[in-house]
Amino acid sequence: MKTYLIEREIPGASRLTHEDLRGITSTSNEAVASLDKPYTWLHSYVAGDKVYCVHQAENAEVIREHAKAGGFPANLVVEVASVFGSEGPRDLPR
Repeated sequence: MKTYLIEREIPGASRLTHEDLRGITSTSNEAVASLDKPYTWLHSYVAGDKVYCVHQAENAEVIREHAKAGGFPANLVVEVASVFGSEGPRDLPR
């Protein structure tokens, strides 16, 4: 599977509570199950009025299917080309 970064514009995202995030988690997991395709949600970050998610799927269209099934925006979907950190480059998640 390929790794994708998804940008979701959600006004007030930084004010989401833990309870709100648990609800989003449940909805996302249900959407993944409904796809009946290989799909992995790795993690997400909330920053300002956006949520950035890192997911794995066969292609960007499956990412968009997940967004539609969950009722989530997917304002930007891009394949991750490389990963690096303070210790330098590393392999993409598998």
